Order: sequence, then structure tokens, then C-alpha cells
Amino acid sequence: LEETPMTLGDFKGRPFDGVGPRIDFEGGMLAYLRQAVPGSDVTDEQFLAAYRAARKSPDTDWYPNDLVRCWHVVAPQLGLPDSDALAEGFRDSVAQWPAFPDSIEALARLRKHFKLVTMTNAQTWALQHFQKTLGSPFDLLLACDDALCEKPDARYFAYARGRFEGAWGYKQANNLHVAQSQYHDIGISKKLGITTCWIERRHGLASSGGTIESEHTVPDYHFHTLAQLADAVDAGQ
Repeated sequence: LEETPMTLGDFKGRPFDGVGPRIDFEGGMLAYLRQAVPGSDVTDEQFLAAYRAARKSPDTDWYPNDLVRCWHVVAPQLGLPDSDALAEGFRDSVAQWPAFPDSIEALARLRKHFKLVTMTNAQTWALQHFQKTLGSPFDLLLACDDALCEKPDARYFAYARGRFEGAWGYKQANNLHVAQSQYHDIGISKKLGITTCWIERRHGLASSGGTIESEHTVPDYHFHTLAQLADAVDAGQ
């Protein structure tokens, strides 16, 4: 039997939710809204709530191609102009989505200690943009079109586990799953017996923003930023 790691530094691999803890996707979407429809009086929360509901639809496409469908759903609801050009621009805006201010430096620090891996619900074409935005810190890039499913599907985690073991011989107990989304990552990870670290980027805010709401799962580790996680690792916690 493998011993359970007692500190953050005992883990070998860091599978990361591909967008939420590192890329400010909400800020990127809202920046597109303000650029595309500069006269709109739709509030940030109204837009994010409508987007959140659209993303929970049973007829979603691969992400972020699904942003085209989301715009066509959200725009009529909020009185925004709707066209194929605006919807496709919403999708294409992912190339300009910014990293959180702490992400690049924190990932560089974490990479000194661990293998860093993406487990993203984004498609490969979008993941390549995110990897570049973040300074190319990842040792292995896994996207939804590699796994042929999206989280919280347990098959994604099984696929990723096979890739970790094939690349480095890492077992499930060697890895810490780091994520922002309770719905896509933390809940299913705990059910599968994977040690979890929740990066609560929306700490102190009233809603879940652009992230689908779900029952709260208590994670094994809990921080508000990636910098806090890197600090804890450096401190030997």
C-alpha cells in the first residue's frame, strides 16, 4: 500500500483544471462583451448568470466552440445584438483571455517541485493559447478532445490517470488535483478518491459567476490563489 502524502511537497504531479484557477475567463468574456457591445447596460453579474445557465444545457458543444451557441442563447435573453459574427468573436476571444495576476509566477515556482499537467475541458486549439499566455509551464497538456469527454465525467480522470502512469509511473496517490470548479472538478475528484486542492478565485463574492453551481464539497486543501498554494509548498506545509 502507498502511504498517503503528509505535506503538499510529497505529491509528484499537479493535474490542473485548465482554465478556472489560472486564466481569468470571466474577465475575458466580460471584456469581449464591453468591446463588442460598448453601449450595453447589461451588468457583469447578469451576463455571467445567463452564461452560467447556458453552459448547463444538455446540448452543449465542445468548449470553447460552445461559446458560439452560448452567445446565441444569452444575447436574446439580455437584449444584446445577435449575429454569427458576434457569436464567433465571443469564441475567438479566448486567445486574449488574461492570466490572473499571480498565475505565471506561481506556476513557475510550482514547476520547480512538480510535474504540471492540464486537465481542461477546453479544446486543444484553445489550450495552446492558454499555455502560451501562462509562459508554457506545463509538462503534459490534456484537453477534452484528447479524453473525448468533459469533466465531471469520470472517464476523463481515468484517461488522465493512464497518461500520468504512462509518462512518469505516477499512481493516483502521487497526484494532487488543483481546480477552481466545484462542479467540474472538486466533487468528482473526491468521489474518485483523488486528493483535491480548491483554488477559490471567487472567495468573498456572492455568486459563482461563470462557473456552474453545485453542491459544495470540502477539499483536502483550500486556497484563494495559486500564489497561496505556491507559498504553502515553499513553506513545507
